[in-house]
Amino acid sequence: MLKAYDAGKNGIAPFRRFFTLHYVPAIVAIIAMLGILIYADWLNQSEVMQAKRNAVSDQVSEIRTRLENNINGNIQLMRGLVAAVEIEPTMEQAEFEHIARHVTANSNQFRNIAVAPNFVVRMVYPFETNQQVIGLDYMRNERQRPAALEVLDTQKVVVTGPIKLVQGGEGLVARFPMTIEGGYGQNVFWGITSAVMDMQALYRDSGLTSSTLPIDVSISTMPRDGSVGETFFGKRDTPASDPVSSVIRIGHEDWLITAEPKAGWHLSFIQIWRFRLLLLFGEFLVVLPMLWAGRLMEERQRSALKLAQREDEVKRMSHRLRIALQTSEIGVWEYNITADQLLWDKRMRDLYDIDQESGTISYEDWRRAIHPDDVDEAMRSFAASVDNDVNYRSEFRVVWRNGDIRHVRAIGSIYRDSTGNRKIVGVNWDVTADVQLQADLRQAKRQSDEQNRALEQARLRMESAALHDALTGLPNRRYLDRVMVELDTARLADDITILHIDLDRFKDINDTLGHAAGDRILRHSAKTLRENIRENDFLARIGGDEFVIVSRGVGLDQISAMASRLIDAISKPVDYEGHECRVGASIGIACRSNEGEGIDELLVNADIALYEAKRRGRNRVEHFTDTLRLVAINTKKTADEILRGLEQNEFIAHFQPQFDAHTLEIVGIEALARWDHPSKGMLPPSAFLQIAESLKVVSTIDDIILNQALLQHYRLAANGIHIPKVSVNISAQRLRDETLLDRLRNLSFRPGTLSFELLESISLDGHDGELIPQIEKIRDLGIDIDIDDFGTGYASIVTLLKLTPKRLKIDRQLILPIVNSTSQQRLVSSIIEIGRSRGIEIVAEGVETIAHAEILRDLGCNVLQGYALSKPLSPAQLLEFASERRWFGNWPGAKAG
Repeated sequence: MLKAYDAGKNGIAPFRRFFTLHYVPAIVAIIAMLGILIYADWLNQSEVMQAKRNAVSDQVSEIRTRLENNINGNIQLMRGLVAAVEIEPTMEQAEFEHIARHVTANSNQFRNIAVAPNFVVRMVYPFETNQQVIGLDYMRNERQRPAALEVLDTQKVVVTGPIKLVQGGEGLVARFPMTIEGGYGQNVFWGITSAVMDMQALYRDSGLTSSTLPIDVSISTMPRDGSVGETFFGKRDTPASDPVSSVIRIGHEDWLITAEPKAGWHLSFIQIWRFRLLLLFGEFLVVLPMLWAGRLMEERQRSALKLAQREDEVKRMSHRLRIALQTSEIGVWEYNITADQLLWDKRMRDLYDIDQESGTISYEDWRRAIHPDDVDEAMRSFAASVDNDVNYRSEFRVVWRNGDIRHVRAIGSIYRDSTGNRKIVGVNWDVTADVQLQADLRQAKRQSDEQNRALEQARLRMESAALHDALTGLPNRRYLDRVMVELDTARLADDITILHIDLDRFKDINDTLGHAAGDRILRHSAKTLRENIRENDFLARIGGDEFVIVSRGVGLDQISAMASRLIDAISKPVDYEGHECRVGASIGIACRSNEGEGIDELLVNADIALYEAKRRGRNRVEHFTDTLRLVAINTKKTADEILRGLEQNEFIAHFQPQFDAHTLEIVGIEALARWDHPSKGMLPPSAFLQIAESLKVVSTIDDIILNQALLQHYRLAANGIHIPKVSVNISAQRLRDETLLDRLRNLSFRPGTLSFELLESISLDGHDGELIPQIEKIRDLGIDIDIDDFGTGYASIVTLLKLTPKRLKIDRQLILPIVNSTSQQRLVSSIIEIGRSRGIEIVAEGVETIAHAEILRDLGCNVLQGYALSKPLSPAQLLEFASERRWFGNWPGAKAG
């Protein structure tokens, strides 16, 4: 601490001397000149910087004008081409290419041009490099559809971009609406023309890529919603300095041009420092004489300062000595061995509780003050030091006059003075607090050891509780995982077999008699399993009603016998409060016959076998086989492909028309889900629906098909084909979706034009009866409710009374035999009569022949649907089918309305 104090004094002194009055004039002059230098430098840089910004602003204005002129000129050229196509909409590709080549002859900024009547590309320019685009349907293309619909809605030119082009580079796309003269002299929407301008050509012709351009230019989009735009030309990162900016308005697009000099806004080293050096030289001429004068005055006081420092050093040393004596609390003593004289200071008397007014202290006084139990050892240590002429060290207790016990530590060193007398000088100090602290620490350590032992016992109890099921006392899933890791690590050579057991009908008992009954069944099942397995078999409860047995060194016949014995034992009735409770058990078995098969894989195999046992009727045993493995792998692969298909938009809608039974006019279309698999082709719902239900994605597929159905209905109306109704299937999973009603409210459709077809397998008489309030809310939104596949599922007359659907669809299995079966005709006629009595429209599926259609019409059926009239069609096929109306030629007596 003293050294630090000296260093502080020595470090502060030069600094303090510098700010004496001798240097005040120089300091004032330096501050004043520094302010003048900073202000003058700021003015100089501001003038140069403003000149730079003005020059950059002029160049940005020139570039913006060129870019706007080039884009607007191209748009005007395309307006002429669009007008030519509108005048002659039936022109062929060759004529269109001739006109397009003539229109764009003076411009090299166009990449390609496409004409799309009814949103389907029919003509392109240039043809050689873009012929693969012909036939592209903008309404089916996710990237093209939004812009195409915007052109249809606004009936104005829509400019978007820049966008990344498939053939490379970037382009600016301008889409023009095309109208032709319709009936009554009115113009009707005919299609769109898309022109792609080459961004590199626009950049070049606008001077942006010129090597002589002295500025760095960046262009970015400027969204009108206030979000951050994307830079598509120039520097991709935000400039560090403040650039010059300007806005270009291109149709519906806003671009922001920013620019700064290539060398940056910073002034050159010469520009800055030439002016600064001149100012610094002037300041030097003013300040130097003042500093020299201050230095001379400082030298005069140096001797006086050195003298003052020496006096301070003496004072500091004296002060340190006083502090050491006051704070040490150490008693100093000296014993003259030759003369047998003992000298104590004041602190020594305090340590031994001896009156300060008493006379000379003797060796006996010291001896009497020591605790009786310590006096012999203290005397022996002191005598040994004196006799052997070695340093003295001892620790003992002192008894004060009031009975207090103090612990004292003593050290000393023997020497001879100038007269030859042997003396020992030493110190004593009170260590009572240290001794007490050590005692407290030892006591704390004993308590800590006792607590650690208690904690270890508690940990063992908690670990046992964590590894066992509280209800049955069996090992739990964590314990099973630990055993599996041990088996896998040990690489045991003997066979390992896993039995995965699941109780059948347990949920029914739990739901009807309560959880107490369920707990009784679980305890009974655990006890039964323990009693029917070998002593060294491992049994665990891993779930609600699931158990696992791990057995080693057992043959397949023994395992099968044990599994059958377990099923028989568990199936015995259990009495609970007068109720006879019966459960069964399904067991899946997987055996390991080689060390290469992992234990985790073995457990998965047992689970697959258990699933097969449940699928085949429950209360049985199934062994894992390679066939089950292949089924599980195929199911997993299909599930992964379904999830990928949802991400890649592979699920699409096909549409089967529905016809009026008397006029054969199309009165509706049913949207059917199809999977456009990249390698397997178009797949029907039977190929994916069951797995999709297990993945809980059926509602997602329903939502996709619903959106595509509404879009197709809108597209047909845009082409002058007005079909009264579009219907989609809806699953029970979709009906239970809590967000369904909110999403339906956000859809755009006219009430009465959309209907949901409920599969008859959605039973509305049992547990699914809770869906009826949801169905009523859907009906309140203007969506009709139909019952699909009536006659093959669970629907009943009670269902019809509860629901009163808009339409009832008779299943194809009832329709197909009516041509050759009179009784079947009577059955179908009865269903039709039931529908009529409730005011329900009747739809017949599976109309395969003309005879089917005629019989159903005579029986009073309202709507027909089947391959005899039309198979399910893609959106493009449906548009062509509905436009040409060719089905009337196949039906005797039918007339096209």
